[in-house]
Amino acid sequence: MTSFIDELRWRGLIHDVTPGIEEHFKSGTVRAYIGFDPTAPSLTIGNYVQIMLLTFLQRAGHQPVVLMGGATGRIGDPSGKDKERDLKSYDELDRNTAHQEQQMRRFLNFDTAVPNHALLVNNYAFYKGMDVLTFLRDVGKYLTVNYMMSKESVKRRIESETGISFTEFSYQLLQGYDAVLLRRELGVTVQMGGSDQYGNITSGVELNRKIDDAKVYAVTTPLLTKADGTKFGKSEGGNIWLDAALTSPYKFYQFWLNADDRDLPKFLRYFSLRTQAEIEALEAGESPQTIKRLLAEELTTRIHGDAEFKAVQAVSQLLFDPKADADTLRSLDARTLAQVSEEIPAPGVKRSVLEGQVNILDLLSEHTGILSSRSEAKKAIQNNAISVNKVKISSPDHNVGLSDLLHDQFVMVENGKKNKYLVKVG
Repeated sequence: MTSFIDELRWRGLIHDVTPGIEEHFKSGTVRAYIGFDPTAPSLTIGNYVQIMLLTFLQRAGHQPVVLMGGATGRIGDPSGKDKERDLKSYDELDRNTAHQEQQMRRFLNFDTAVPNHALLVNNYAFYKGMDVLTFLRDVGKYLTVNYMMSKESVKRRIESETGISFTEFSYQLLQGYDAVLLRRELGVTVQMGGSDQYGNITSGVELNRKIDDAKVYAVTTPLLTKADGTKFGKSEGGNIWLDAALTSPYKFYQFWLNADDRDLPKFLRYFSLRTQAEIEALEAGESPQTIKRLLAEELTTRIHGDAEFKAVQAVSQLLFDPKADADTLRSLDARTLAQVSEEIPAPGVKRSVLEGQVNILDLLSEHTGILSSRSEAKKAIQNNAISVNKVKISSPDHNVGLSDLLHDQFVMVENGKKNKYLVKVG
């Protein structure tokens, strides 16, 4: 079996390590952790880089520990930020934490029957009963201000116009002490994270040494950026979330399908569970488009499940397959049609309009704006361009009513081969 560090190395997932890390991982089962602050309503594809790190760790026989930042999320990490974060309310942070914990339980193996099952800890438990004098005496005493100011994340903020508050300045003390408490309570000896966290992570190495004379280790990954220079995980619509309610499985699938060819080697190594030999064989024998399709399928299935991937395939077939017919459309469930409505124009129509049936010309022009006028709608019908629910409309006298609704809420209208609309009735 490939060692954990060797696995990370060929995948290009190592940015920094502290001395002795390879020997430490060869010494037996190691517990290693990554912290996640609940400042967003869901985990993102950017977070998934670190989740993959924990996944590779577990697959190598070691034990992953997820540390949810119920406490550190209340403070705000200055790393990678040019100005002070807006503090979230405690209620919002608690909601985010609960949701992200549920997501984590899907992505890692927490089955206690497995010897190296994943563990989940919330660092709020560490600090909720600790008073400020105890913290300053037992933690703050061990790192000098000079040491803390030497960290890149702090130095950059001190030199900026906005500066840094004491609250965010103290963040590295909290993260560093997390590493002390996790070693004491759970025997965790390695902290991992993105390269922007290296300063905070090495504070944990230093605090373990100074407080308990204990040796712990660090591993960081490169920050993932795309070939075009844009931030990974961002699209024109914003973040790529791991929550289907925030980024539909179809959009998630399309993100990978539309990836820049230049990013494929990196994406494959960071996110695919395929072996080195399998990845190299793919790159040698398949086109970039085929590789992107296989990666999109692998990740959509892993993140959202088989049922959602099948729904994604159904949406793709409906939108792009010229052979898709009325039976194809009627086979889709309401949730899949809702995904379709996010990908094509979806004009809304009041239910009362269809209750007494509405003439197709009025539906196309007055009620949906699909065509600018009744005369334009009539011309389109005469040109055999209009379909309702994949059935061609041949007469301008045709009426549409409630019986045409799909799942009592949708009607699909097409004007030619490319102009598709999913009318939402409410």
